[in-house]
Amino acid sequence: MNRINKRFETLRQQGRKALIPYLVLGDPARDVTLPVMHAMVKSGADIIELGVPFSDPTAEGPVIQKAHERALLNGSSLRDALALVAQFRETDPDTPVLLMGYANPIERMGYETFIAAAVSAGVDGVLTVDLPPEEAEEFNQHLGKAGIENIFLLAPTSSNDRQKMVTGMAGGFIYYVSLKGVTGAGNLDVASVKQHVDHIRSLTDLPVCVGFGIKDGASARSVAELSDGAVVGSVLVNRMAGLAEAGESDPAAYASAVSELITEMRNALDN
Repeated sequence: MNRINKRFETLRQQGRKALIPYLVLGDPARDVTLPVMHAMVKSGADIIELGVPFSDPTAEGPVIQKAHERALLNGSSLRDALALVAQFRETDPDTPVLLMGYANPIERMGYETFIAAAVSAGVDGVLTVDLPPEEAEEFNQHLGKAGIENIFLLAPTSSNDRQKMVTGMAGGFIYYVSLKGVTGAGNLDVASVKQHVDHIRSLTDLPVCVGFGIKDGASARSVAELSDGAVVGSVLVNRMAGLAEAGESDPAAYASAVSELITEMRNALDN
């Protein structure tokens, strides 16, 4: 069984909700990502969402766009992401890792080459932001054969037909985007989130996790009470950006700062 599925099964048995933090590979420096990933796990993360830097991250707000820019300046790439996951696996064989990125780098590498490398590295899932379900069938088939889950986004504006198409193809979990906008924008409308998550759950047995707009323990708990987990990104990326702007160069300082935020959210979800 894929690690993502195992983790959600364990969480169900424990009556707990998933905490899924996001960070961008190589931001703000290449030697920061790995210690931050390990710190996330120690602080209570259930699944790690590793952003693959891309030159035009259209789904992202300004905080994460700038993170992609910094990472690209540091020379980070899709191949680096695969190598880093393999390094992470040397000491953590259990925590699921999901690559979140865009189609161009994968298509340039080639589906089969990418998937073989992802399996070898220990990648558990892929979320390709700009690959809609209408164009994802071939990639989805290759991923399925390799045992890698294909994660899809659904938004408040997704039609019922689109929701049915996505839930019919997706694996791992459904990532519900809580806001009409980009990452880090706006305030949560909990009533709207509940309505949409309930409808998605009527279409699939997959877990449904909510992201965009999760800023602290309270907001993480508010969406997790309505779903199977919370995805958090911009607030973590922004905390690391602040340290970088202050001239911090010690990877341990970034790990500590992220741990503080993850611990707050973990405690809110569990208590």
